[in-house]
Order: sequence, then structure tokens, then C-alpha cells
Amino acid sequence: MSYIVTISGSPAAQSRSTHLLGAAEQTLQKAGAAVRRINVRELPAAALLHADAAHPALRAALELVEYAQAVVIATPVYKGAYSGLLKTFLDLLPQTALAGKVVLPIATGGSLAHLLALDYALKPVISALGARHVVTSVFGTDREVWWTEAGGYTLNDEIAARLAQSTAQLHGVLAEQAELRTYRLHLSGFTKAVTGVGETGPAAVLETAHERNTATRRTGADVRAHITSITG
Repeated sequence: MSYIVTISGSPAAQSRSTHLLGAAEQTLQKAGAAVRRINVRELPAAALLHADAAHPALRAALELVEYAQAVVIATPVYKGAYSGLLKTFLDLLPQTALAGKVVLPIATGGSLAHLLALDYALKPVISALGARHVVTSVFGTDREVWWTEAGGYTLNDEIAARLAQSTAQLHGVLAEQAELRTYRLHLSGFTKAVTGVGETGPAAVLETAHERNTATRRTGADVRAHITSITG
């Protein structure tokens, strides 16, 4: 089972970016992933502003990111930049916090003009934190994620399809990584079977080959002696 952490950088409990994040979480959970969310707005404000990584709540959030195999980050875009709330949390992460993890960035803004904030503001920070595998980002406008009369947000078909494609891409990368880990475990087991448990170096391989050659020579000598005895 894959372990995925999602991060909501919205200062509001109900927002377009949070709704998109929730839709992504549901899709990933249906695919069999374990998903945990960090709502940055619920973390202690004083500890965030003072970068107090020793605070229990912040330490717990940082540990969630540390052990995650993938991270989904969602934020609203204001004036061409991702939220300041998200920035305070990302500033707390160690320099290699996203190394080896798959990352999916999600953002919302008033129009497509804010799309550049993903490429020129958020993605460089994600890369600086060590991420090398960033799947296709998802950006939603007010037209694509809107408030309904029923009292909640909804997605149009276009952005729903893009979100499904990106979450499937993330899940696919995690599946490939799992297969690679399984292959490496099998390879490690094969190596131990050939060289002996605890003996994986070249010397052990040579010693094993020498023992097999010696046994072969002994068998050949015994056969020749037996033939000589019965033929005179």
C-alpha cells in the first residue's frame, strides 16, 4: 500500500483548492493508497511564524512528510504567488524533504493568468526541496471550480478529467517504484542464495566456485578408478 501525504495551503476551510485536493484524495484512496492530510491553517500560528520545528504539532506534520512516498500540495494563488500560509510550512521543511518522493502540485486562481505561479513560484521551491519526479500539475479557475446553490464547490468535466489523469500518473509512478523494490528484493535473495547468507563479496563467490570445482575433480577421479578396476 502506498502512503501519500496531502498538504492544504488554503487559509479557508472551504475553498476551491481544498475541494480539488479532496477530490484527488478520494481518487487515490479508491486506488488503494493510504492518505493523510496536513491542513496548514490548523497548525499553531505562533509556532509557524517562529519556525518552531520542535513544537509537537509541527514535528508531527514534518514526520508525516518525511515518511510519505508521495506528496500532493494544494494552494490558492494570490497576486501571482502561492499562499503565504503554505510558504511558512514549506520553509520549515529540510532541504531534502521531498527527495525520492513523487509530487503533485494543485492550484486554483481567478483566471489562467495565475497559472504561471505554478511554474515560476511553486515548482522551483518543490525542486529546491529535492523533488525530481513532479507529475503533471493541475490548475483550476473559477469557471472550472464553482460554488453551487447547494452550498459546496463542484468541478466541471474538463478539470475533473485533468485531475484524474494526474492522480493516475502519480499512482502509476508509485506502482512502478513498488515493482522495482520487489525486483531488488528478489535480486538480493538470489545473490544470497548463490554466495551464501552473509557472504556476498567476490571472495565468497570464488570460494564457492573453488569448492564446486574440487568436488567435480574428485568425482572424475573416482569414476576413472572404478573403470580401471573393472577393466583390469
